[in-house]
Amino acid sequence: MRIVSLLPAATDIVAELGLSQQLVGRTHECDWPPREVASVPVVTGADLDQDRLTSREISDAVGGSAHSGSSLYTLDTEALAALRPDVVLTQDLCDVCAVSYEKVSATVRLLDADTRVLSLEPRTLDDVLDCLVTVGELLGVRERAEQLRAELTARLDRVRAAVTGHARPRVVAIEWLDPLWPAGHWVPEQITTAGGEPLLAMPGEHTKPMTWEAVRAARPDVILVLPCGFPPERTLREAELLTELPGWEELPAVHGGRVRVLDGPSYFNRPGPRVVRGAEVLAHVLHGVQAGETVTAAEARPFPCLPGQ
Repeated sequence: MRIVSLLPAATDIVAELGLSQQLVGRTHECDWPPREVASVPVVTGADLDQDRLTSREISDAVGGSAHSGSSLYTLDTEALAALRPDVVLTQDLCDVCAVSYEKVSATVRLLDADTRVLSLEPRTLDDVLDCLVTVGELLGVRERAEQLRAELTARLDRVRAAVTGHARPRVVAIEWLDPLWPAGHWVPEQITTAGGEPLLAMPGEHTKPMTWEAVRAARPDVILVLPCGFPPERTLREAELLTELPGWEELPAVHGGRVRVLDGPSYFNRPGPRVVRGAEVLAHVLHGVQAGETVTAAEARPFPCLPGQ
């Protein structure tokens, strides 16, 4: 079977199902597992140079929203047609963060081929795990997908057990820096699973920008900084967007040195199997417990709480 993935999370799923060798096309942001995807042809590009632009400039360029408006992705329709895919995996959850389902469907209708398009739209942790089975069934490996779902569910259960009895800190997760945006969808459940109390966003919620006053009023014990699509190094370049806000130093999370930069693209932004690793990372961040493999400095690093640090 010839598979094209137009969603990094879908590429993660294909890899976990042991089908990387059937992947014939991917997006420019599909980067895991590195060795397996490096040689797969890229069929998307980006209109914006996100590495050079600030968070505000990126937000303004896509219509002032991190979750609606113009997409950051462009689709090379000729390259897609040349790959003759049997299956195209896409999404209909965010029109900015990936090629839209509508655009992909319109493109596939022009292909002279019997290509199936599957749109993934998970909003909760259960939805994310269900997508494994949905994709696995389409690709003919449902049994493997069911097994993987059970394994991931067991890991989440181990996280919950590891934090049982611990006090639950109040947590704000920030998915975009300018404008400030709370992390919704499955992230509040990741926080709850890891023994925290998520603030400013509900499980499964498609969030909206929040005011700085809302963050100050919430008085979080912990702040998680995990901007959508930004690796930690990129996030830290804009640390002043938070540290220079009025009253930043007065927040309990800042006083207590409990502000952390996390790897959003790997474990929190993408609705793939690695969200389970995200919950394991959070158990360590919130409670210092290990509920899986040892959490590395690259997975959770201190945020510079003072300007200029």
